[in-house]
Amino acid sequence: MTARILSIGTALPDTRVSQATLRDLFAAQPGFDRKSQRLVGAAFDAAAIDTRHTVLPHLAGGSGDGLPVRDGDRLLMPSTGDRNDEYRRRAPELFAEAARSALAESGLDARAVTHVVTVSCTGMFAPGPDYHLVRDLDLSPTVERYHLGFIGCAAAIPGLRLAARIVGDDPGAVVLVACAELCSLHWQTSSHPDQIVAASVFADGAAAAVVASGNPAREGLDLDGFATHVTDEGEKDMAWTVGDSGFEMTLTPEVPRIIGREISAIADDVLGDLSRVDAWAVHPGGRSILDRVENALDLDAAALAPSREVLRRHGNMSSATLLFILRDLLADTDRVDGDRVAALAFGPGLTVEAARLTLRRA
Repeated sequence: MTARILSIGTALPDTRVSQATLRDLFAAQPGFDRKSQRLVGAAFDAAAIDTRHTVLPHLAGGSGDGLPVRDGDRLLMPSTGDRNDEYRRRAPELFAEAARSALAESGLDARAVTHVVTVSCTGMFAPGPDYHLVRDLDLSPTVERYHLGFIGCAAAIPGLRLAARIVGDDPGAVVLVACAELCSLHWQTSSHPDQIVAASVFADGAAAAVVASGNPAREGLDLDGFATHVTDEGEKDMAWTVGDSGFEMTLTPEVPRIIGREISAIADDVLGDLSRVDAWAVHPGGRSILDRVENALDLDAAALAPSREVLRRHGNMSSATLLFILRDLLADTDRVDGDRVAALAFGPGLTVEAARLTLRRA
């Protein structure tokens, strides 16, 4: 039995801030010399991002009772505990908002959900987001729950893969997959190039998908197959660890280059004949990653337009981002029944996750 994404819902924090505002704030930090300021300007301006959302209104110069991260124009460095407390306070509501939207679009009652898969890499607590979804959405207390943590930007695909495996084993299952990332909680006030690049692209957001057995009367995205590939390089180029002042990200300039060198062979192996792909959903880890994928796979400029548009409007929301792109493809009225979709996402390791999907119209 083929599993199908019946619907996708999304959620964003209320605070929306322009890329230029964040660039100027970051460049103005004490101790940044001219070289660092030039690097900030270059990284933020080259990111192809117009706006991002954050759970931190103070970051955008606003007020409220959220985590204090500014003293005037000076960015503060809260402890990891304080950042995680804010994640625990804010993440459940974003998980729930995205999940409610997905369920409403699916037409299914919340009590129809049999399994919950939550995905996040920007905080941790127990009982965790999977538990809170059961309570917040009034799901059955017998729902099976799974949480995928610290898989990074690639994690939506493993989440969908788990859902497809569940539905394949139990055609009556209804799986709610929910991703929420609060990346802005871990901004580092550092002139290190890795931290500047991370600050220039990451943002907050959530997305959820309802996955169940395919029904000819329902449109959606059939989950046809999955693959994963660990590259020979990149273990030290995309990684993060828990530091005393938040999660410390490593994101070197080698990441786009590694992807550019290896993605063609990987895509041929995991996706098959690329000429049969009608639409692409490529995680926009950054503009340079999309450029490398486009060049290596010899794609026309329109192929990655959905990925670039999500990046432009929302930045890199880590695991949630890919579901935003799939949502837009599903809503695209120019897409027809039977269109074949290839999804790619990249995570620590360097790991490539891939999925093959087919668009179904009622």
